[in-house]
Order: sequence, then C-alpha cells, then structure tokens
Amino acid sequence: MILGYLLATLIGLSLGLLGGGGSILTVPILVYVLKMDPKLSIALSLAIVGSTSLIGSITHFRNKNINLSVAMIFAPFAMIGTFLGAKIAAYMSGSTQLILFAVIMILASVFMFKGRKDVGAQQDKKLNYFVIGLQAIAIGIVTGIVGVGGGFLIVPTLVLLTGISMRQSVGTSLLIISLNSLSGFVGYLNQITVPWSFLGTFIIFTSLGIIVGAKLMNKVPQQTLKKVFAIFLIIMGSLILYKNRDKITVTSIPKLEKLESITQDRRIVTPIKNYL
Repeated sequence: MILGYLLATLIGLSLGLLGGGGSILTVPILVYVLKMDPKLSIALSLAIVGSTSLIGSITHFRNKNINLSVAMIFAPFAMIGTFLGAKIAAYMSGSTQLILFAVIMILASVFMFKGRKDVGAQQDKKLNYFVIGLQAIAIGIVTGIVGVGGGFLIVPTLVLLTGISMRQSVGTSLLIISLNSLSGFVGYLNQITVPWSFLGTFIIFTSLGIIVGAKLMNKVPQQTLKKVFAIFLIIMGSLILYKNRDKITVTSIPKLEKLESITQDRRIVTPIKNYL
C-alpha cells in the first residue's frame, strides 16, 4: 500500500508538470499495483483525478489562466456526457473498459509525440455553441467509460473551438476535468462500494504531487518530459492489451458454443441422420 501512495504522488507530479496525464497513470496503478477490480479502479480514478485537478485549477485561477466563461459553456455538457458514460459502463465488463482504456493511452501518446503549438488567443472568435456542446458530450462519454480526465482531448478542442490561448486552455481544462470527473464518479456510486478512507488518503498524496509539480513546471523541459511519458504510455497501453488479449478474441466463442449445443441436440441430429 505504501508503494501505491508513493505512486499517487507521481500521478500528482504528472498533472502538475504536464497539465494532464495523471488519469492515464491512475487506473494501471490501482489495477496492477494495488490489485483492485477494473471497474472500481476506473470509478476511483475519476474521483482522484477530479479532486487533484480542482486543486491544480486553483493555482491556474490565481495566475489568471482560466477562462470562466468558456468553462461554464463546456463543463455542463461534458458533465452530462461523463454521467452518461458512467451509466453506459454498467453494461460493459471491466476487461472491455480496460481495453478501451489502453487504446486511449496509445492515442494520448500520439498527441504527446506530436506536441502542441502555443497559439495566441484569437480575439472575437464567434462561438458555435452546438458544436462545442457535441464535442463536450463526446469527450465526457469517453471520460465516464474509461476513467480518463480527457485533458489531451479537451485542450486542443478549446483552442480550436473557442480561440483562447494554449495557456488558458490548459488551466480551463483542469477546471473542466475536475467537474466532469466528479460527475462521472457520482454516476458510478450505485455500481461500486467506495473505500472512502483509502480514497481520501490517495487524494492527499496526489494533491501533494500536483503542488510540487506545479512549482517544478518552469524548471523541467516540457517537451522531453512529454516524449518520455509518451513512450511510457505506449508500453503500458500495449501491456494492458496483451494482458487482455483473450478478451479481444472471445466474441466468436458464444457462436461456437451454440453450434456445439445444436449438434448435440438429438431432435436435430437424428432426423438428419435418417435423411442421409
């Protein structure tokens, strides 16, 4: 358990240094290090990342890096999507969620390798509320199903659709992540039994990590960190897919079982033999 809490600090450091990535680390740590059920791990990940991102967003708010008007447009739709995603997850197995999570990890690594250009704010950009709402709901559904904050999706979406700067997009993204992650966690409450004591302690360690990470942000080369982290994501995503490889190919098994039951049914087999 001590190792788990030390790794919780690493989650916070990732959020503080990169403005994201903590959610990608949380689920594997809970599943493979602390041996928790995948569905419970995804639900707890939402609470952990949501609480930690909220603490991180306070620092960004003080530095005037949060656009509250944009957050208030995007967040409600994202929260609805995350709540729906959590409800959809009730009809999915934990293994299926882990497979989707691994795909998201690899996708996130591609975004990190490509990098993001810091563009200036595009003043007086006309907002398309319908498109923003659809994008927010879609990202929210992904968040609810696989337990990722979705920062690597939210940040470029905010830049492209609202015209705010990259710096403001990162800060605004943390606030949105905190709101829709907590919304998703609420959606899971009737599916899991929450270990509140463990959750509270884990959040304390991730919070310490994000505070330290935020202070180190300007002292560590961001592009180098992102590339190293991207390689880590590819390795972890591939490992999760490998561990769940049997779940990816079992879709044909029910059909084989059904065929076997049919061939063993004498009411069907006997008439065929008589005919032959």
